[in-house]
Amino acid sequence: MDIAKYLDSTYLKTSSQSGLSEDETLETVIRLTDEAIENKIFAVMIRPNWVRTIHQYLEDKNSDVKVGTVIGFHEGTYSVDEKWSEAQKAIEDGADELDFVINYTEYLKGNLELVKEEVLQCSKLCLDHGKIAKWIIEIAALSDGQIADITKKIAVWIEENFEGQEDKVFVKSSTGFFVTENGKPNGATVEGIKIMLENAGKLPVKAAGGVRTPAEAKAMIELGVQRIGTSSALALIQNLNAEEGY
Repeated sequence: MDIAKYLDSTYLKTSSQSGLSEDETLETVIRLTDEAIENKIFAVMIRPNWVRTIHQYLEDKNSDVKVGTVIGFHEGTYSVDEKWSEAQKAIEDGADELDFVINYTEYLKGNLELVKEEVLQCSKLCLDHGKIAKWIIEIAALSDGQIADITKKIAVWIEENFEGQEDKVFVKSSTGFFVTENGKPNGATVEGIKIMLENAGKLPVKAAGGVRTPAEAKAMIELGVQRIGTSSALALIQNLNAEEGY
């Protein structure tokens, strides 16, 4: 199995989170990009402030590696306008794929109109520009029933409004930054991914966080996920266990 073509090689820590300087962070992002080029990894997933630089870097290298970025990250509580504006800037900077954190806080409050509005407006922006949109539902914050419900709602909204483009809008499991209690996983789990796949309709599913071994990656792919987000893409390709979950 060619795992590389399923991987979004990810580095989403800010300088303050990593303890690195801005220059050191950029060096890390470029090293990640070089690994992706050399190993034919599908995409690099980076913070919006690095998109323009890495887009140009990949162009200069004549590489097919895609540039992905995150929007409304990581809490998801940005307003619809803020997410839309952040996405527009990322598209202008050269992003190919945009992973939005859904406002799961408002979903849990029952504010479905706001959640629907952000899904439709931001997905339309991406689709109008030929980009891929992914909606992070943060499964560690949800019950099994809520995972099923929000996944199904996103699928219905997209299928009703963007017929024929469903394969360009993913549902994604996790940010990898959600703080859990009592050792509960904060990323993709087999149980959570199965629920998402059962309810995603025509939409593809991305598993992010918690995929630490080549066997786990293969198992996720065999379940039916079309993309895996990991901070240890190179280790998985080299048949090594990852040190981090995302």
